[in-house]
Amino acid sequence: MRGLNLLPNERPFRFGVTLHLPSTRREWMDKCRKAEDLGYDTILIPDHLGMPAPFPALMLAAEVTERPRLGTAMINAGFYPPLLLAREVATMDLFTDGRLELGIGTGQAKHEFEAAGLPFPPGGARVDHLERTVAELRRVFAAPETRPLPAQRPMPPLVIAGRGDRVLKLAAQEADIVGFNGAASSRFERPGLPTFGGAADMAERVAYVRGVIGERVHEVEFTAMAPAVVPTPDPRAALERLGHLAPQLSVAERAEVPGFLVGTAEQMADKVRANRELYGISYVCVMEQSIDAMAPVMERVRGGAVC
Repeated sequence: MRGLNLLPNERPFRFGVTLHLPSTRREWMDKCRKAEDLGYDTILIPDHLGMPAPFPALMLAAEVTERPRLGTAMINAGFYPPLLLAREVATMDLFTDGRLELGIGTGQAKHEFEAAGLPFPPGGARVDHLERTVAELRRVFAAPETRPLPAQRPMPPLVIAGRGDRVLKLAAQEADIVGFNGAASSRFERPGLPTFGGAADMAERVAYVRGVIGERVHEVEFTAMAPAVVPTPDPRAALERLGHLAPQLSVAERAEVPGFLVGTAEQMADKVRANRELYGISYVCVMEQSIDAMAPVMERVRGGAVC
């Protein structure tokens, strides 16, 4: 998607699915093939303990699919010395013929750092490490003596997502794809999904990025996760059940949360289109549990054709 001279709300839609549930080799291959058959543009793997290791899982996904790109969502920068991460990234991209999208973040789960025997620095120090990691990746991949080199030059598309000013500023300055996590706060107090903010929160964060990004806005893609995809003839009842994801919002306000896709397939498709118009979000990602529910929405958004 790099090289398109378009504003975010003019970009073609893309759809990704995050596969994360442990399974056998055969089940994993079948899930990846299913994602391709349903029309997903990207197969994404998170970087959390208790889930498949990202790079081996993506390599197997590459072996059994042809079209989807392969993304990390997100590599925990705190788990990797930058030079070793560069080797993993280059090898992965080289051996998949340039299909990698490198999502990278600070890491938020304190219990995972502790379980891995790693210190859990304060938020500012984790952002410092992320900034150093991005700078080192760019330096390594620009060096003519570096081996192996990624297939995509100078490096695979970089995805940085977040909520706080520093991470989103880094994304606006460095990323090819800027991600908005939709959280109501930059603090994650518990494992799992965060508490999601409403439409005003997303609009403010998008406006902040647009204020930093400058002329690069024509080169950058905006993405966000849809944590809830609920096909139903009764949206209000479904929104009431989503209270645990946005307890600070009323049912009416939850209906406006960009990542809550609730209703008929056509209603959800309308919201996906509105999110691109309002926020520039053209790259929509869903969790594995929503892989089937999102398929008819993608088909409607694309006018019935897989593209």
